[in-house]
Amino acid sequence: MANQDIAETIASVGYAKVIVTLSPAALGAGLAAGAKGGVDSSASLAAEADLRDHFIVPSEAQQESLALDARASASRSFRRAVDPATRRMRVYPHLGLATGFVDAAGIAGLETNPTAASIVKAPELSLIRPTSVRPARARKVISWGLHRLGVEDMWNAGFDGKGVVVGHLDTGIDGEHPALKGAIFDFAEFDLAGDKVPGAKPHDSDEHGTHTAGTIVGRAGEKGAFGIAPGAQIASAMVIEGGQVIDRILSGMDWIIEKKCPILSMSLGLRGFTPAFQQIINALRAAGVLPVFAVGNEGPLTSRSPGNYDNVLSVGAMDQSDTVASFSSSQKFDRPADPLVPDLVAPGVGILSCIPGGRFAEMDGSSMATPHVAGLAALLKQAKPTATIDQIEQAIIGSCTLPAGMLKARGNRGLPDVRRAFELLTGSPLPAGAVVASASRRAVSKTKSAKTRAGEPARRKVAAARV
Repeated sequence: MANQDIAETIASVGYAKVIVTLSPAALGAGLAAGAKGGVDSSASLAAEADLRDHFIVPSEAQQESLALDARASASRSFRRAVDPATRRMRVYPHLGLATGFVDAAGIAGLETNPTAASIVKAPELSLIRPTSVRPARARKVISWGLHRLGVEDMWNAGFDGKGVVVGHLDTGIDGEHPALKGAIFDFAEFDLAGDKVPGAKPHDSDEHGTHTAGTIVGRAGEKGAFGIAPGAQIASAMVIEGGQVIDRILSGMDWIIEKKCPILSMSLGLRGFTPAFQQIINALRAAGVLPVFAVGNEGPLTSRSPGNYDNVLSVGAMDQSDTVASFSSSQKFDRPADPLVPDLVAPGVGILSCIPGGRFAEMDGSSMATPHVAGLAALLKQAKPTATIDQIEQAIIGSCTLPAGMLKARGNRGLPDVRRAFELLTGSPLPAGAVVASASRRAVSKTKSAKTRAGEPARRKVAAARV
């Protein structure tokens, strides 16, 4: 039987968009290879051929309009392997998933087809937008978020993320920004139909993507330091918003696996809880990708899917006074594993980073907290390249301490500690050292002197998080 959401949508509209998990038997070695970054294309084509007749083109006129809009949205005109006006379905070989529209006959056929392991209604995700955006000047200091996490300790020990590529699905990235020079490993633009635009140059359709990317890999310089892993690189895909959102996001995720990124930073979600994205998250983890997702910006008793799943690293936002931001979502679920979200919190208020056009801005949001944790994961991956995503995740979670006065119901495990996370992952204390870029050293020095002049205390060291 089709699930209730699919049945109700078909009854009212005549068709529904679904996500199909392809059976391991159907993809065979191809699915297993996908987890290693390779795909058996013949198996994927066979699975598509076996399922294609169950899908429909629901409205030729609508599909033709989408095709025209998709071409207009792309960076340049290009030939398509399949015209969006005639496409019935799409297979994501690295994820082991397929999407498309079905009617009552189609869903009945899928339910009896052994190639389809499971079927769910496709969710419509949206960007978790900042609650506040303010123009700002970059300052010759290290940003408060990096300072609060103690990232300079990792830099001083020689760990800046070098050799690690972080996946980033957002509004894009400004490839011309000075703070991102040398930081972009690869870029992909997925148009409104979900097709990859050949030859697309790194650009941002908004400001959000450049800002979150800067928090992960922004290079330190005369303008200060705000990138937590300035030696890492980023694989950034433009996937939101508009068009066939789920097609664009799944195409981006499939590309992230293809690029062999061990970490994915994403600030997207559907308000409330829906299990519809669960198979997608399972596929990411099976492919060796750690999903680091924002929990949402709607406050207490709320959260967003998939940021509220028990197998993602869910991030909320805190401010400089170690208080969970009023907008940061938090919610408790009736489940035995990981009932409380977010898993942890990170700096997410007044976060300075880059935006397109060589400019800078401060933003507030769980979207700003999430890249801090993704960047921390990159530092740990450099520290122990053989570490699995589960080991990195557990080191981050295990390092957390709930600051005095922070409610567990809002901050859960609290704030991660880089020294403790390093020790949990490697089994050794973080070595003391002086291997740090001169620009970063100047930024740190100016931060400390500025705090002293202002009478602010130095970053608190929580005894329970130190060894």
